Amino acid sequence: MPAVPAVLLRTAERELAGAGVASPRQDAEALLDHVLGGTARFTLTAVPPEDSARYRDLVHRRVGREPLQHILGVAGFRRLTLAVGPGVFVPRPETESLVGWALSLLAGRSAPLVVDLCAGTGAIGLAVAAEHPGARVHAVELDGAALGWLRRNAAAWPEVSVVRVDATDPATLRELDGTVDLVLANPPYVPDGTPVPPEVDHDPAIAVWGGPDGLTTVRKVSVRAAALLRPGGWFGVEHDETRGAEARAILAAAGLVAARTHADLAGRPRFSTARRER
Repeated sequence: MPAVPAVLLRTAERELAGAGVASPRQDAEALLDHVLGGTARFTLTAVPPEDSARYRDLVHRRVGREPLQHILGVAGFRRLTLAVGPGVFVPRPETESLVGWALSLLAGRSAPLVVDLCAGTGAIGLAVAAEHPGARVHAVELDGAALGWLRRNAAAWPEVSVVRVDATDPATLRELDGTVDLVLANPPYVPDGTPVPPEVDHDPAIAVWGGPDGLTTVRKVSVRAAALLRPGGWFGVEHDETRGAEARAILAAAGLVAARTHADLAGRPRFSTARRER
């Protein structure tokens, strides 16, 4: 017998909760909206059998802990809706705090030069371009699969230049050395062996694991960032919440000053910033 949306939602919520999904009701609603569109889940009209079957299939995938964003094909990030899927790291809400800091720093600058290292989907660089018109952004990504998603997301942003190079290579964007206003990075930083939710298994390992202390790539991109920055330019890098002191030390070792660690939306120490001396 065809079911109304409320019945489908209750069943899905129960199954998702039983599978350990952190936000079962929210995910159940997002999946039903994806199938039915708009506000159809608020109606009392029975859902057509083919839509019910499709919904059950999507819920089953989420029960298996496939990321919600992979199932939907998109991830929200600040004002953006980004295409995502296998082969690219799904942007997390905590990274929005790094972008917020960056935009505050750039306020009043007419055409700042910004570099996004380890760009992945392009979330950081594209958010800066979207919210600070006039910013000139270089998004750096090496991995081929991630690069495909980055190019897809950046296609509508002519002010964003996509560059396929290794963010840790000393030669990367060398022509920009000493001229960049702001470098941002969300490198792989989870310490090897850290327990993670099953959804993380769907992210590329190269974008997640950061070595024994989670700081292997942070060290390398910090050196590259210091070279790219103009005098007075700033660097912001995301890191594991347990590594704030170490991150500040890395920034200082790279020759940067005024190092500080900032909290994310949940109050966890999530990213550190520093400036190239004037």
